[in-house]
Amino acid sequence: MKTTLLENLSDRYQDWALFKRILFYLKPYRLLVAVAIFFLFAVSILGLAGPYFTKIVIDDYIKASRLEGLDLVALLYLGVLALGFVCQFCQTYLMQLIGQKVMYDMRTQVFAHLHKMSFSFFDKNPVGKLITRVVNDVEVLNEMLTSGLILIFSDLFTLAGIFCVMFYLDWRLTLVVCIVFPFLYLATQAYRTRARDALRKNRAHITGLNTFLEENLSGMATVQLFHKEKDHYERFEGINRDKLKEDLRSLHYNAVYLPSIDLFSALGVGLVIWYGGGRFVQDEIQLGVLVAFLQYLQKFFEPIRDLAEKFNIIQTAMASSERVFELIDTPEEIPNPKQAVVPAEKIRGEVEFQNVWFAYKGDDFVLKDISFSIREGESLAIVGATGSGKSTIVNALCRFYDIQKGDILVDGTSIQKMNKYELRQQIALVQQDVFLFSGNILDNIRLGSPNLKQEEAESIAQTVNFEHFINNLPLKYEHDVREGGSNLSLGQKQLLSFARALAVAPRILVLDEATASVDTETEAHIQKALQELIRGRTSIIIAHRLSTLKHVDKILVLKAGEIVEYGSPQDLLKKKGVYHKLYNLQADVAEASSTKTPEK
Repeated sequence: MKTTLLENLSDRYQDWALFKRILFYLKPYRLLVAVAIFFLFAVSILGLAGPYFTKIVIDDYIKASRLEGLDLVALLYLGVLALGFVCQFCQTYLMQLIGQKVMYDMRTQVFAHLHKMSFSFFDKNPVGKLITRVVNDVEVLNEMLTSGLILIFSDLFTLAGIFCVMFYLDWRLTLVVCIVFPFLYLATQAYRTRARDALRKNRAHITGLNTFLEENLSGMATVQLFHKEKDHYERFEGINRDKLKEDLRSLHYNAVYLPSIDLFSALGVGLVIWYGGGRFVQDEIQLGVLVAFLQYLQKFFEPIRDLAEKFNIIQTAMASSERVFELIDTPEEIPNPKQAVVPAEKIRGEVEFQNVWFAYKGDDFVLKDISFSIREGESLAIVGATGSGKSTIVNALCRFYDIQKGDILVDGTSIQKMNKYELRQQIALVQQDVFLFSGNILDNIRLGSPNLKQEEAESIAQTVNFEHFINNLPLKYEHDVREGGSNLSLGQKQLLSFARALAVAPRILVLDEATASVDTETEAHIQKALQELIRGRTSIIIAHRLSTLKHVDKILVLKAGEIVEYGSPQDLLKKKGVYHKLYNLQADVAEASSTKTPEK
């Protein structure tokens, strides 16, 4: 099965630009970085001492048959090893500390940026993809800082030091070894271009796996209900197979590159033995120099041999950083005004739509020239068929989306000039699909008002007729709520959302199909609380059940995004138009349901 990648694999950033942005996160810890680099430099220098001590021992002591002084050389070498261990420990600890702090900063920044994005952003980006950004991709960047980038610096110091020492010992022998370097460079370049493509596609497949897995687990009940386990297994297997293909491609490149490094290393050693051995026979070079040269040459190719692993880390981090920075660079579609004209905490609750046009995509307008007004403390019901634009009006009022034409005013001021966060604090929205967070009942009631006292929460629960449900729970207000409220009934979740809305003391209350998922008994409880809910505050009620609209001041009837009727319930019934037909139709259905007798 061919899967579709959820990533854009085109080059969006240059490597150097990515590298500079990654280094920017090290700026707050530059002192720690400087200390870590000092220890890193010390480790690299101390690592060069071993072969040089070998050269001294062979040429100055063994060859000269001088045993005195060997103990001192051995002690010096032991001291170098001990000092190298201490420096290695300090360098490793500091870089791990810096990496963890950078990862914390970056993950916090990405999480905060996600909260600024509009609903349209989340409409276009699946949850699994965003989770991959915040968790996996940031973790890869940490691995690069601690295991990739720092080791590259270490290898550069080591290579430079080895080359300088070899050049100091014998420059002609060093130039002979340089013959293999052009071939090494070509092999590395060929490996780099191919491995990067495989690694980028691999990250894209990881996003696909996470996205499909999150969707499948969230909808497990539906999967099992419609017996789609086999189909979903095949889809997951296809995505996993594509990832395996890129993994194997990357392994193939490693399998070719690593032996080539060993080949070039053996070639370099062969050149040293051939040219250096000939010069040793002719007494042009000391034996200690030749032995030290062979040891340095082996050390020289060790970091190059490890380059494949480090390159994988760095290239994977580059691919991940592209995705992280792409997310960070995604502009906020609904910007908050720098200076709000009217402080939202002083709003009275007057709402006015002026010739509002809105489309979720292109010119496919969902709202068409919508105009209406609600005075402070008034209640408005919005009715209409599914897809007529009822919930879209709510989304526009809360500024979850920005309208294309017209204006929306609150207390005579455009909401685009208000602080959107303060505006939303004054709007309590109760939706049909209630989302509850893990915690307990009291935590969820306090969601928008963390300082709410328990006595106040109990009073609010009593107001919305939720108290009798709470009293039947084993731990009452401390009753555990699982993720999404999965251990509560639809009616309980709906009543809890009513209590949560009232807890913030909103000036504007919006009920979006708030009773559509509850049973008749629960709806009766809500009906008793509805008058109390809308008293003293501007209210917008969207409902299919017209029985819940007995106490509203105005009714707005929508059809295909346009207003077809607008007025008081009594006026619309007298008009005998669309609302009159809907009202009579539901009354007939209710009467038929009440008179129907059960079959025997």
